[in-house]
Amino acid sequence: MIYIMLADGFEITEALTTVDVLRRAKLDILTVGVTGKTVTSSCKIKVEADILCDEVELDRLDAVILPGGLDGTRNLEKSEFVQSVLDYAVENNKQICAICAAPSILGHKGILNGKNATCFPGCEVNEDKVNYTGEPAVSDGNIITGKGAGCTIQFGLLIAEKMASKEIASHVKETMQCP
Repeated sequence: MIYIMLADGFEITEALTTVDVLRRAKLDILTVGVTGKTVTSSCKIKVEADILCDEVELDRLDAVILPGGLDGTRNLEKSEFVQSVLDYAVENNKQICAICAAPSILGHKGILNGKNATCFPGCEVNEDKVNYTGEPAVSDGNIITGKGAGCTIQFGLLIAEKMASKEIASHVKETMQCP
């Protein structure tokens, strides 16, 4: 199961486009309401999460995704639940994905140390320990990072490639008419 964490202030494109791409790839993904069942995006659109934190089954976790949005990132980072999910993912070598400002959460935890990564310009953390590439989406081991909202489809396709297959990701890209 792939869990995408939604906290008030999340960037809607980064969250819902990623969900869309991964569901097109036939991957099991649920939105998790970190700040409540109804979560308000950075542009004030209210979204009802599939489940709440207490419904997450860590033993079923294959991947965790953190969308950006500055306030959403702050709310995710201060969540003890999100921190514990990231710790579990690290300890169990699960896929960890973050886009825009959210890679800073991984940076603060040292998860990006020694890795190639990308994020929204100005959100780099531990620059002396992380190779920030500036690319739209980057995969390094079990970490996938994305630069920002305009790179969300590339980010989602990279996750689909890693979690399903290159062929499935290619098919989704084709059917979505991506250049």
